[in-house]
Amino acid sequence: MIQLTRGRYRARMADTDADILAAQSLRGCAFHGGGVDKDRFDAICDHVLIEETRSGSLVCCFRFLPLASGDEIGRSYSAQYYELSALESFSGPMVEMGRFCIDPDLRDPDILRVAWGAMTAYVDDKGVELLFGCASFAGTDAHAYDDAFAMLKARHLAPRRWLPRVKAPDVFRFAQRLRLKPDAKQAMLRMPPLLRTYLMMGGWVSDHAVVDAQMNTLHVFTGVEIAAIPPARKKLLRAVVG
Repeated sequence: MIQLTRGRYRARMADTDADILAAQSLRGCAFHGGGVDKDRFDAICDHVLIEETRSGSLVCCFRFLPLASGDEIGRSYSAQYYELSALESFSGPMVEMGRFCIDPDLRDPDILRVAWGAMTAYVDDKGVELLFGCASFAGTDAHAYDDAFAMLKARHLAPRRWLPRVKAPDVFRFAQRLRLKPDAKQAMLRMPPLLRTYLMMGGWVSDHAVVDAQMNTLHVFTGVEIAAIPPARKKLLRAVVG
């Protein structure tokens, strides 16, 4: 069980129906401007809550779907949108991280820091060898992110042996279509914070983005092989866990 307190924030696992509803309500606010965001995967996931310690208010949430190996990847949320048969041969424990959101009224970088500390604790506890999920860009205008996608193409595509193939009906094949040399500064400014963190850990992405009109996002499949995380980055993450 995750029990982590750092500064103004604490991370813990949801353990009641009320906890799950609070997470779904924050997701509704972050993703849809209100209401409750829920799906069939909530019932089979472990949910993490980040709360402000003094008030107890929920400021961030996300969920984990643990899988024994690549044989089970077809059960994942991501498998709805990506053809992931290449990862079926991955032999170690995996976990899908999803529905990550922060209260849209907050801009405190410590929230993300505590969230990644909680992720590290979970990965260590479960012996996870691959962390994966869908990393989202706001909106569905792919060309607003040309530099970011060009950077992903140049430096961060998945190894061929794990590369997800196209499954969704509406995709932006940035690895095929983009020819520009990315402006590194613009690329990082346009890269979502969650994806930036994945990349700093040595993460890789699919060669295409899925256009998700329902969520008003573009997303890429993202994987992080735990053994490949740079030692300095592992040290920083585990410093949060303490």
